[in-house]
Amino acid sequence: MSNTSHIVLPTSNFKKKALIFCAPSGSGKTTIVKHLLSIDSRLSFSVSACTRNKRETETHGKDYYFLSIEDFKQKISANEFLEYEEVYGGNFYGTLKSEVERIWAQNKTVIFDVDVEGGLNIKKYFGHDAIAVFVKPPDVKSLEMRLRERSTETEEMLKTRVDKAVHEMEYENKFDKVIVNDSLDEALAEAEKMVNEFLK
Repeated sequence: MSNTSHIVLPTSNFKKKALIFCAPSGSGKTTIVKHLLSIDSRLSFSVSACTRNKRETETHGKDYYFLSIEDFKQKISANEFLEYEEVYGGNFYGTLKSEVERIWAQNKTVIFDVDVEGGLNIKKYFGHDAIAVFVKPPDVKSLEMRLRERSTETEEMLKTRVDKAVHEMEYENKFDKVIVNDSLDEALAEAEKMVNEFLK
C-alpha cells in the first residue's frame, strides 16, 4: 500500500475573505452579525478565545474558546493570534489564526464581531481581502437609552461603557463602511447589500 498523502484544495474560485463588524457596546452589531449568519450560508462566525470563566449557558468552541491565562500567553509567544488584548480585570481576548484557517478550509467567508481596536488590527492584517464595518447608534443619547433598557449595568458600569463608546466613535473614519443603526430593519438591509457586493 502506498503512502500517498491526499491534499484537499479549496475550490478554484474560492477567495479567502473576511467581514469585520465593530461597534460601541449597545449599537446592535451582534444582532446584525447573527442576522447575516442566519440568512447567508457563505458566512461562518469566527469564535474568539478568552481567559474569563465560562458561564453556565456557554459552550466551549461555540461561544468562545475558553483558555487558561497560561495557555493564552503560550499562544501569544507562539504568534498564534491575529490580534489580542487584555481587557477588564486582567482577562485576555483574541482571535486565533487557526480559527480563520478552519473557516476558509470550508470555503466560507469569515465574519468577525469584535471591538474597535481589534477590528482595525484584523483589517490591517488582511488588507483588501477584508471589509471593516463600523456600526453606530444615531447618537450617544440613544446608545445610553439602549444600555439602560438592558438593565444589566450599574450606574458606574454604564458611565464607563458610554465614555468608551464616545472614544470609539472617534475611529469611525478609519473603517471602510459605516452603518447607522437608527432603524434596525434598514441597518439589516444595508448590511445584506454590502455583504453581497463584497462577495460577488
